[in-house]
Amino acid sequence: MKTFQELYKELLRNQMKDEDINDEDYDPHHLDCLLNPDQYAPVIHTDSCQECAYDRACKNSCIFDAIEEKDGKLTIDPDKCAGCGVCIEACSLDKLAESKDIFPVLKEIRSEKKDVYALIAPAFVGQYENASPGQLRSALKAAGFKGMVEVAVFADILTLKEALEFDKHIHTQDDFQLTSCCCPVWIAMIRKIYNELMPHVPGAVSPMIAAGRTVKKIHPEAVTVFIGPCMAKKKEAKEPDIADAVDYVLTFQEVQDIFDAADIRPEELIQNDREHSSRAGRIYAHTGGVSEAVKSTVEQLHPGREVPVHAQQADGVPACRKMIEQIQKGETDANFFEGMACKGGCVGGPKIIIDKEKGKSNVEQYGEEAPYRTPLDNPYVMELLHRLGFKDMEEFVEQSDMFTRNFAN
Repeated sequence: MKTFQELYKELLRNQMKDEDINDEDYDPHHLDCLLNPDQYAPVIHTDSCQECAYDRACKNSCIFDAIEEKDGKLTIDPDKCAGCGVCIEACSLDKLAESKDIFPVLKEIRSEKKDVYALIAPAFVGQYENASPGQLRSALKAAGFKGMVEVAVFADILTLKEALEFDKHIHTQDDFQLTSCCCPVWIAMIRKIYNELMPHVPGAVSPMIAAGRTVKKIHPEAVTVFIGPCMAKKKEAKEPDIADAVDYVLTFQEVQDIFDAADIRPEELIQNDREHSSRAGRIYAHTGGVSEAVKSTVEQLHPGREVPVHAQQADGVPACRKMIEQIQKGETDANFFEGMACKGGCVGGPKIIIDKEKGKSNVEQYGEEAPYRTPLDNPYVMELLHRLGFKDMEEFVEQSDMFTRNFAN
């Protein structure tokens, strides 16, 4: 019988040829997982594991208690699973895998009923054979996408929102803010494990959600597909209060699989450049990038501020938990806390294609090449906000509901 990965590869090849599966030597559950990923958790079982030589390493690794044992069998609760992927790394038997959205996306593209837009995460730089952003845009269009939108420009907008929130609420040495912009696992940890800290989390959506909502507001019939290194974004896209923004989430590796199956080589294609993001938005992809972006924007908003941004970052889930414990015990004097579940940040995500240090270097270089330093310098930010109906910065702060989360849901 075909393994899950063998079935996935065969189905992908056949999709490109518009053919059906040649035989029935596969697990029907695997096929259902591939064709209907919205019905499953970001992590799925690919094989039975009633007996485990590693003493339930996957279950013990899950800080969200999403893996449950019933009648000697393990199940994954889709409501609890955050998609961090730690359990997949812990399972030495290779019986867990990430969910895949690739086949519903290909179905949308091939139907040609709606325009399908690719929303590319800031960590994309250099992931595809050193193809430039313009060449990657050409490659995605060759794959059938209507266009590519760099999510970094929406990281600019969220940087501005969080900087304005900081300027509005942090006035004493005892005030502090936990960034909510970027990492869904970090936010899931606070919401589900350290809920008492939620009052310190501004209700900003992630750049992914901001991008999806903006595209859908400008193109109401559009299908939005986020592309990044993160499995947890698959879960974030389904959160009840923000499920209207992004229809599907693909990892960098899934997109590489599309390029391979369609024989698309991004590095050989023509440039199709659109530079709309600042350095601040581009460096979100690595640990410390959000903090640096918000700090530089706050300094530009309010030079000489009596209580400046004093940031602290945590790299990886254990470090995030340690930082939260420091906050709870009053053992830190920082006032802006950034947590990244993956070591190195998004450039160290579970579905990257290149080494994370190379990814970080690429992101830094791309940031330095940006024509603008912060969102306040970036004319495209205000132009975009005007297109969305905001007259000025004050109105954006007071009425930016489309960029605000309702954590009560």
